[in-house]
Amino acid sequence: MPKSLRLSREEAWKVIADAHTGIFTSVKRDGTPVALPVWFAAFDQRIYVGGPSHRKKFARVRHNPRVSFLVESGTYWKELLGVHVTGEARVVTDPDVLERVSAALSAKYDAFRSPRPTMPDNTRAAYETEHTTIEIVPDDRILSWDNSRIELSE
Repeated sequence: MPKSLRLSREEAWKVIADAHTGIFTSVKRDGTPVALPVWFAAFDQRIYVGGPSHRKKFARVRHNPRVSFLVESGTYWKELLGVHVTGEARVVTDPDVLERVSAALSAKYDAFRSPRPTMPDNTRAAYETEHTTIEIVPDDRILSWDNSRIELSE
């Protein structure tokens, strides 16, 4: 019997948590989806995305909370691995959750960030503004695949 390409819920959340970059998709007022690469934290089966409050993705979430999130990896077809979730996003206001997200993002990405003093003034100013963090609360639908599970005949 062939193996399932699908990951278990636990496997899918591990793939999400271990991924470096995710693709966050929100919807414009006219219904057009906008997919953006983002850094994120994932824990307690939730996904957290933050950034400067003036970014349009946060306005789109306030208007329409329906979003999707994708992580994927693999160069060759037989290596393709991915997880796609849909759900609703909401702005996080709980200080304890915000602190936990900040710590998780720092642990995950500090080694990849440019030191603030080395940034051009306009870039640094864009990041030294008020920040918003959203929490993606997935619905029960998780689409996942791991092509390495396919048994290819010789």
